[in-house]
Amino acid sequence: MNGHPTLVLASGSPRRLALLAQIGLEPDALLPADIDETPERGELPRRLALRLAEAKAVTARARADKAGTHAGAYLLAADTVVSVGRRILPKPELSDEAEDCLRLLSGRAHRVHTGIALVTPKGAVRTRIVESRVRFKRLGREEIGAYLDSGEWRGKAGGYAIQGIAGLFAVKLVGSYSNVVGLPLAETAALLVGEGYPLHARWSTGA
Repeated sequence: MNGHPTLVLASGSPRRLALLAQIGLEPDALLPADIDETPERGELPRRLALRLAEAKAVTARARADKAGTHAGAYLLAADTVVSVGRRILPKPELSDEAEDCLRLLSGRAHRVHTGIALVTPKGAVRTRIVESRVRFKRLGREEIGAYLDSGEWRGKAGGYAIQGIAGLFAVKLVGSYSNVVGLPLAETAALLVGEGYPLHARWSTGA
């Protein structure tokens, strides 16, 4: 032990790690949860983000229990969903999918939903859902092609990463910027502190 409760992140996402580091947190372990992220029939974006975050947290907790590790840990998970209206955009692995996303987002507003789930040391599951609204400028064919060549879009909700090149696409953002990156910091911190995690002590001790 490092003198503080154990924090496990049910993700291997570099962007989520960087966001946690921004508020003085370094997970003691990473336990990515491999789950089916296919939306259910008629499922709304907010519900999908919350359901997937909770599924990741519960799956990671069960995996840790089976291995006999991380007993009494705080286990944090999140999932981000981008939508236009009721339409849920994919996390593309193919450039054609990413191009479809960018053409749909061009010149219009969309919503970014991130579900957060925390399994407490006592086994309770606490959740939050956060929504931000983003508007993209109109994207030209050459601009879309160059962004696709960058590869930044791969595996990102909606086919873009706002913390990278795509930051210049966003002309308006209402809500949490860190939510659009992949983990809303204010809400995540509130969830942890509300369940007794000594976040502020980490700042002063450098633990």
